[in-house]
Amino acid sequence: MDNKPEMLKRTWNFLRQPSAKYSVLMIGGMFLFVGIILCGGINTALEATNELEFCISCHEMRDTVYREYKKTSHYSNRIGVRAVCSDCHMPRDMARELLQKLLATRELWVKFTGSVDTTEKFEARRMELAARVWARMKASDSRECRNCHSFEAIRGSKERQLVFNIHMKAKDKGKTCIDCHKGIAHLLPREYEDPDEE
Repeated sequence: MDNKPEMLKRTWNFLRQPSAKYSVLMIGGMFLFVGIILCGGINTALEATNELEFCISCHEMRDTVYREYKKTSHYSNRIGVRAVCSDCHMPRDMARELLQKLLATRELWVKFTGSVDTTEKFEARRMELAARVWARMKASDSRECRNCHSFEAIRGSKERQLVFNIHMKAKDKGKTCIDCHKGIAHLLPREYEDPDEE
């Protein structure tokens, strides 16, 4: 019991002791300060790159998928809620979002090489690009869809109960939102064939 104050005193003295030039406490404080600044900078960058204006700043997006999106209920609807690109294409938790942003840097290569710099080139690759997004959404069980949509919210009137039941049957079959709702915010590729149609 008597050793406790002495131990605290020795620990405090150790933290204040210089290690070459600076104390451990000062080095720790500097790391904390730099960490806070770094986290703030990363968060600011993530927020800025999640803005609609950022997403459509290149004509490849503005002249193709953005025009399509503006004609959907995700852009304009009776309740006034707008889902922007990042709401559907970016995870909300920081670790997954950072990873997705890192993977999205390949879009810079697409931009610099001009592989989709015309509408014709974009249309030629639309199926490949869409399939990549659909696969990611399927793998995450359409997590980004569920940020705004929930099965419980469908319940209510008789008309809504029918829709709820359809969704429950699809869920029981292992389907996720993107399995049935492709082409919600963007046109389907010309080559797309619905696997449920015969």
